[in-house]
Amino acid sequence: MAFVYNVLLVLHFIGLASLLGGFLVQMRSPDKGVNPAMLHGALTQLVTGILMMGILEAGLLPDENANVTKLTVKLAVVIVITVLAFVGRRRQPPQVALWGIIGALTLLNVLIAVFWG
Repeated sequence: MAFVYNVLLVLHFIGLASLLGGFLVQMRSPDKGVNPAMLHGALTQLVTGILMMGILEAGLLPDENANVTKLTVKLAVVIVITVLAFVGRRRQPPQVALWGIIGALTLLNVLIAVFWG
């Protein structure tokens, strides 16, 4: 099961790269908005995060303990990001505020992952 968890973790990182990369690509663009990379990255992070938490909560990795509070906060943030990305894909650019909120929440999720013990 450790192999499956590690594959999900790699996919989770790829989702982060897509989400954050889609955000960063538009830094110089005057018509900032939600691009497909941001939406697909958010969906990838959401699905892989839920699956990884399921593996941890089921006790399938005996050496790992889940910090349920931290993971719940991260889940809430990525749900908001995903909803905003769906909304943003339906609207025409520019969407500077929506783009900025998604970028800030993505960075917040990274900070929570790294600095929350």
